[in-house]
Amino acid sequence: MRPKISIIGAGMVGAQAAYVAAGKELGDIVLVDVVEGVPQGKGLDLYEATPLFDVDVNVIGSNDYASIKGSDVVIVTAGVPRKSGMSRDELLSINAKIVSDISKQIVTYAPKCILIIVTNPLDAMVYVAKKVTKFPRERVFGMAGVLDSTRFRTFIADELKVSVEDVTAFVLGGHGDTMVPLARYSTVAGIPITELIPKNRLDQIIDRVRNGGGEIVNLLKTGSAFYAPGAAVIEMAEAVLKDKKRVLPCSVFLEGEYGVKELPIGVPVKLGAKGMEQVMEITLNAEEKKLFQKTVDAVKNLIHDTDKIM
Repeated sequence: MRPKISIIGAGMVGAQAAYVAAGKELGDIVLVDVVEGVPQGKGLDLYEATPLFDVDVNVIGSNDYASIKGSDVVIVTAGVPRKSGMSRDELLSINAKIVSDISKQIVTYAPKCILIIVTNPLDAMVYVAKKVTKFPRERVFGMAGVLDSTRFRTFIADELKVSVEDVTAFVLGGHGDTMVPLARYSTVAGIPITELIPKNRLDQIIDRVRNGGGEIVNLLKTGSAFYAPGAAVIEMAEAVLKDKKRVLPCSVFLEGEYGVKELPIGVPVKLGAKGMEQVMEITLNAEEKKLFQKTVDAVKNLIHDTDKIM
């Protein structure tokens, strides 16, 4: 029997995630959305494309949450996307209710799944999902650092005119303007980028990483990023479904690691069949600790606002 992947939200991110998952032949896919016809149409279109990929997976669309029953992985992308001039935090009120309602359905129909949140503001939505589902932290986490790191990798490779395959990039912290791209831990073929890129230029690249989502929102005017987020969340799902033990940055609840408790923060973790199997702690220097504390404080404020809403 093939694994079952359910994607809640058949918008641009959800549809792209389904496309990537089908192309990788990761399992059967269910697209769920409240808009009648949209998940069915996109699901059928993708299903009809599977012969072109030479893959054997089933893809269906549904407006009924019962269709996610027995899912191994559930990905939540549903919510209002950012618009030009809007911060992730401004999405908090409406998306908290959406994710809360979805989480209740997941508990009913897929109580044993591993749950990956994509909806923004990401760290707050991970908090909402865990609070509602009461899943252990190993089974509910968010896609943030994978996307932020891939943007960092892209900009580094472009700056140095090298293959992205040789670039490793590392981003800590909340999925927002206070994220912490760690240049000291980012490399090209093992060489720290601090040895290859002048500090003033590196600072500019880091600023672009922090504002990567906003840059795309401003260009699109009426939408937000979807190709990279869709691919990023499937990298996480693949690590779980194939028990790959990948070390990837994800928003997870910390229980004392990095000096943080009961707060979802982006840190490197090991992803495998059990979900989040280990938090990987690294040593931060004084400046990195200062920046990390800033992002922790920002997420704390966001969670405080979330508690007031819920």
